[in-house]
Amino acid sequence: MADLPKGQSIEEKQYLVRFKADTQSHLHVLDADICATRCPDKLCTIFCPAEVYKWEEVRMHVGYEGCHECGSCRIGCPYENIKWEYPKGGHGIIFRLA
Repeated sequence: MADLPKGQSIEEKQYLVRFKADTQSHLHVLDADICATRCPDKLCTIFCPAEVYKWEEVRMHVGYEGCHECGSCRIGCPYENIKWEYPKGGHGIIFRLA
């Protein structure tokens, strides 16, 4: 197995994975109003390593297609407002070695 060069950015490391996205999201914001009114810091936009969550003016956009399936959103949302499920069989992240 080849060693990764030291100091690679997360963006460079993401090129080492592939995604087979389903047509339906496995990530769901349960109540959009909670994001808008009770969560001023939008923490999911900070702790998600794949940057799946993006606040867009008045709503949370979820780009599930690039999810790393780490589950951090399942435990990191202080309002338990994100429902995380495994993608359907055969879909999701596919790790490959450099």
